[in-house]
Amino acid sequence: MLHINGSNNPLGIKSTSNKINFYPYFYVKDLFAFFILICLFSFLLFYYPNLLGHSDNYIQSDSMKTPPHIVPEWYFLPFYAILKSIPHKLGGILAMGGSLIILLLLPFIHFSKIRVATFKIIYKVNFWLILTTFIFLMWIGPKSTDHLYYVVIGQFLTFSYFFFILIVRIEKV
Repeated sequence: MLHINGSNNPLGIKSTSNKINFYPYFYVKDLFAFFILICLFSFLLFYYPNLLGHSDNYIQSDSMKTPPHIVPEWYFLPFYAILKSIPHKLGGILAMGGSLIILLLLPFIHFSKIRVATFKIIYKVNFWLILTTFIFLMWIGPKSTDHLYYVVIGQFLTFSYFFFILIVRIEKV
């Protein structure tokens, strides 16, 4: 996509003047950020390896006893909430897969002439609504389905997630 469309500027206006070469400017900047991340991850790995772990990982396993509630890692929680919110098994799997596929297809189904959010108020509001819905789905993911209100909240958030992404597709300004 970078070779086809080229890189963009903050205003979203296509211009052929004022081009900056990738090497050395962007290359050195990205390499610096990469080394900062490597240093951060090395510090966490060598000095605090259990900081981001879950406490259930230290429970001794027992093949005769299943844990009462299995929870995936934090980055899978929104999709797990979508899976749990639909009572039909196949429907839940299709909705969870659809939520991942729609994120992958989002750059290809967005046909707006202006590709930045600087001049689009609806787009900015919609971005924050999608992000808030995603965070609330992450919050509802580890909750038990024993209580009906968690299921109803999950269904509402699942509907909102797909609805707000559909608004991104419809807005062609």
